[in-house]
Order: sequence, then C-alpha cells, then structure tokens
Amino acid sequence: MKIIAIDPGYERLGIAILEKETGKETLVFSECFKTLATEKHEERLRQIGEKIEKTIKEYKPEAMSIETLFFQTNAKTAMKVSEARGVILYTAAKNKLKIAEFTPLQIKVAVTGYGKSDKEQVIAMIPRLVKTEKVIKHDDEYDAIACGLTFFASTNKYTNIRMKRI
Repeated sequence: MKIIAIDPGYERLGIAILEKETGKETLVFSECFKTLATEKHEERLRQIGEKIEKTIKEYKPEAMSIETLFFQTNAKTAMKVSEARGVILYTAAKNKLKIAEFTPLQIKVAVTGYGKSDKEQVIAMIPRLVKTEKVIKHDDEYDAIACGLTFFASTNKYTNIRMKRI
C-alpha cells in the first residue's frame, strides 16, 4: 500500500510518500514544500493545493495520513495553517483518497512509544523505522514521515483502515 503523509503548514509543508508491501516501510519521496511570505495569501494556498495535487497524480497513493493541528499561542498562524489544511483535505477528497488524521500525541506514541517524546527523539527513530535512500534536512519532512508511519501502525493489514481518531 502507498500513502501520502502530510505535516500541514502554511510557510512550510512536510510531504512524504511511504509504501509498505511486506516488512519495513519504504520512503518513496519526501520534501519540505515552501511558500514565500511575499506572495498573497490566496496564492500561497493555491500553490499548496497544486503541490498536493501534483504529488498525488505522480505517486498515486491510496490514502492520506495528516496531522491534526495543535497550537497553544499564535492564533493568526493557526488560522493560516487551518486554511492550508482545508486545501489539503479538499485535494485528498477530490482525488478519492481515504483520510486518516492523527494527533501529535498519537504520532509520538506510534514512532517512539512515548507520547511526551521531544522532536529529537522522533527524528532519531525515523531511520530505524523506515528505509530511505536520501538525507532528510527538514523537521517538516520528519514530521510527515512520522505521520505516515503512524498510519501503518494504526491499520489492520491495510484492509480495515481506521479513519477515526483513537
């Protein structure tokens, strides 16, 4: 099974394509997609939608795994990321992908076994859990990969995909 996993963002968006046939998951593609602060808001949202659409068309995933939002402070940033997340979910639904949403806590538990792990602990686990041929440079890519690994950890042989939050 092949999935697209997303760490939603407005300025930076983590995107990963993971595949699991038998055994260990394989990282097919990942990147940190960036929009420019000099662009208009609606243009940045359009760019995000087009990038997700292009990635779905190129890799043909069956499902999307996406992190839910968690903000403690900046409401302005939260609104922009929420709007970007809406564009991403719309694009996935338009392409008839099954969608699974996971909280940061669920992702940390799936990847490290501990819900209060810090970012460095999550990053340290990724190479142990997924085959990759590339050097990953951005936290957003790691977060997308971790979200994808959570998807595979939460499925029952990929046939009975749980799409509800646990």
